[in-house]
Amino acid sequence: MHTNSIIELSETAYQKNVDFLKTTFGKKVIVSSVVKGNAYGHGIAEFTSMAYNCGINHFSVFDVQEAKAVKEVLEDKVTVMVMGLVNDEDMQWVIENNVEFFVFDKSRLNQAIKISKKINKKAILHIEVETGMNRTGFDKKDLNAVISIVKKEIQHLYLKGLCTHYAGAESVANYYRVDNQIKKFEEIYELFCKNDLKPEMRHSACSAASIMFPQTRMDLVRIGIMQYGMWPSPEVFVTYLQAKKNKIDPLQRVISWKSKIMSVKNVKTGDFIGYGTSFMAKRNMKIAVVPIGYCHGYSRSLSNQGRVLIHGQRCTVVGSVNMNMMTVDVTDVDIAKKEDEVVLIGTQKTLAVSVASFSDFSNQLNYELLTRISTAIPRKIKQ
Repeated sequence: MHTNSIIELSETAYQKNVDFLKTTFGKKVIVSSVVKGNAYGHGIAEFTSMAYNCGINHFSVFDVQEAKAVKEVLEDKVTVMVMGLVNDEDMQWVIENNVEFFVFDKSRLNQAIKISKKINKKAILHIEVETGMNRTGFDKKDLNAVISIVKKEIQHLYLKGLCTHYAGAESVANYYRVDNQIKKFEEIYELFCKNDLKPEMRHSACSAASIMFPQTRMDLVRIGIMQYGMWPSPEVFVTYLQAKKNKIDPLQRVISWKSKIMSVKNVKTGDFIGYGTSFMAKRNMKIAVVPIGYCHGYSRSLSNQGRVLIHGQRCTVVGSVNMNMMTVDVTDVDIAKKEDEVVLIGTQKTLAVSVASFSDFSNQLNYELLTRISTAIPRKIKQ
């Protein structure tokens, strides 16, 4: 390994997660794998090829750049759906390549119609409606106008889906707000059907909603964090367990992040380690330098509190995390030496460092920590 670190993706773990999701949702519901943010840090190219091998053939992305990345790996073998940004100049590529996309404003709707006429090919749309998240989606007052445009131009449009997004289904505190959104979405669907515009499918659930509000599963679920082996929040996990006899976590973490010790040195009692005075040695110490820092996505807020595994023992980050390296206390790991494996996320012998414990220390969500992992680190799939 000639790089600073490597990310490993476990295909076995991923297959287990996919099997669990498919069993939970039933055969009729399509599982769309959400791979925005470089597949939550897992690496979009490597992750999507692994997911396809595990039986996933629908992917949701944020923008056209990500759609192109999925297409590059899997070509026309899978469905790709863009939930966010489609620049006007990308619309032609999107329609030509049968990429599906959310439409949440009139200018995008008009652009889709214009390009589809120009190249004489139908645009495949999912109309996103505003139900209470207040981010993207057509407001209720715009729906009659949208319906009449779509009806008028229906020979250029394929109304594939009607969709919305929930405002925080991972927390019971938002129950009332989400419950209202579900009702609103139902009303809007009925409005479309009354106007002879029955979308082929309805979808609204993210990972959290799919567990907390089973009625949101509809025809397709957009699953991000859970497919990677993590729960959106402890509340979602508890809700899942309440209905189960055996209290075992069915999800397995897909990602591991490993590096190696770059050098080892001894520090005397009373000496400061690293920049400034944030860490003073309270005893004679042995420290290991690891070539990972905040430029690789290991947050500075983990200074003096991050944990890594070396020789199956938990070791603490001491001093501040630098741009390219950090120092770790290996005083109690006598045998630690240069080139030894360092696990930042993952398992070594009997211990594990989870992404969650990592994020508890740095007040970051699983999501933020994962998506910050540098895209330059090589990813490889292992069984």
